[in-house]
Amino acid sequence: MLFCLIAAVAWGISFPVMGKVLLLIDPFNFTALRYGAVSILMLAILLYKEGGAALRLRGERYMLAWALGSCGFCGYGFLIFHGQQLAGQAGALSASAMIATTPMLTLLMHWAIRDARPSAASFCCIGLSFLGVLLVASGGELGNLLHQGITANSAALLLLGAASWALYTLGASFFPGWSGYRYTALTTALGLTTVLLSTFALQALGYIQRPTLAVLPSLVPYLGYMVLIAGVLAVLCWNLGNKMITPNNGVLFLDAVPVTAFAVEALAGTPIASGQLLGAACTAVALLANNLYQRRRLALAANQAKVSCR
Repeated sequence: MLFCLIAAVAWGISFPVMGKVLLLIDPFNFTALRYGAVSILMLAILLYKEGGAALRLRGERYMLAWALGSCGFCGYGFLIFHGQQLAGQAGALSASAMIATTPMLTLLMHWAIRDARPSAASFCCIGLSFLGVLLVASGGELGNLLHQGITANSAALLLLGAASWALYTLGASFFPGWSGYRYTALTTALGLTTVLLSTFALQALGYIQRPTLAVLPSLVPYLGYMVLIAGVLAVLCWNLGNKMITPNNGVLFLDAVPVTAFAVEALAGTPIASGQLLGAACTAVALLANNLYQRRRLALAANQAKVSCR
């Protein structure tokens, strides 16, 4: 739970950070720079933790790992932050709130892939947490969401980005023999190939320009956070945490992303409405209720297994 919460808070802070970045560079080139550095660091960590054998993919499902890495890093990085760019700075908080759709998307994908229907309690917890996030993002007035810069194009990109991350998170279950370190490092490195190829293609088509050397010094502090904290630390914590508590539980912590983004804005001087405090409370209650429910369900299953053994 702590690992998942660390990741969610780190990503929540990344939205205000990216608001500054997008004034300097497009999200595509920045994603390539970011994950180029993240990939090197992840592979170094894996080499240190598990040795050179962990880097070999002979006989492994490397095409699936590449597809999942492409979804998680190219899909999420491009779609989410381009959606935020289209929404404009005024819509950054509402854009972060779209991440709250990830738990519901994950449950639906898990249902479709594994034929495992989520419990009614899980749906209720996700619904409550989503309501809380919307209250936070809207300033306590849900109607305000329609006037905070989210256009149809940006909303579609943000939703696709959230779906990409949901699929990446679920994808770890297809590699039960891989540690969280190995899944993180190899999918990042494989997904980087898609990031680079897509970036070069966009440059060749004239959709984006190559970044100039003059802009790089101003990007250094933002790259530092987005690589070391939101990249390496957060993604490692996320995959390790989901390995322990399963994606169905872990994804609920993504509701802390927009709440964190809101808290950063509040610290910067944005006034806090009572409806927003209510929303934060709803999200906290949903996270706690889901965890208690999952613990109780596991305890009952363990007791039934003991009785059947007797």
